[in-house]
Amino acid sequence: KGYPDQAKLISPKATVPVLQLSDGTVIDESWDIVKWALQQNDPDSWMGKENAHLLDTEILVESNDFSFKKDLDHYKYADRFPEHSTEHYRDACEEFIEELEKMLSKNKFLLSEKLSVADISVFPFIRQFSLADKSWFEQAPYPKVQGWLNLLINSSLFDSVFQKHDVWTEGGNAIFI
Repeated sequence: KGYPDQAKLISPKATVPVLQLSDGTVIDESWDIVKWALQQNDPDSWMGKENAHLLDTEILVESNDFSFKKDLDHYKYADRFPEHSTEHYRDACEEFIEELEKMLSKNKFLLSEKLSVADISVFPFIRQFSLADKSWFEQAPYPKVQGWLNLLINSSLFDSVFQKHDVWTEGGNAIFI
């Protein structure tokens, strides 16, 4: 197990996700893959001209990817980071969760009344946070975040993309969704 050798040849960073295009271009940052995919097909205009929140989306995703994600990893794997307690790492995560709570007190979704790429980009990390200590999260003082998370988890979109697939192996069949 581990990171496949073929994938290491594509991206020496040895992280996922990684996307290699038919022209050989490699995209190995999640947000860049999302933007590329939406350039190919954006039926809800998440990145299109009608989206007045692109800058807000970029800022939110950057905060998620570079600050919250680090805090989340420390929280989920606190035993690997014995410098502080699990609660310390959770407190650091809560700063971001509190910001989302404020955003959701103004709108149904993070940036507006309409689901956007900001929601879709942040959602998986908030789901991970909620599962790190589910009983704590369920009683935490974040009713807007909890409601937003439940709305997304119970959506047909979630059901359609969170399907289990066989682990990719070199020479295996490609998966197209």
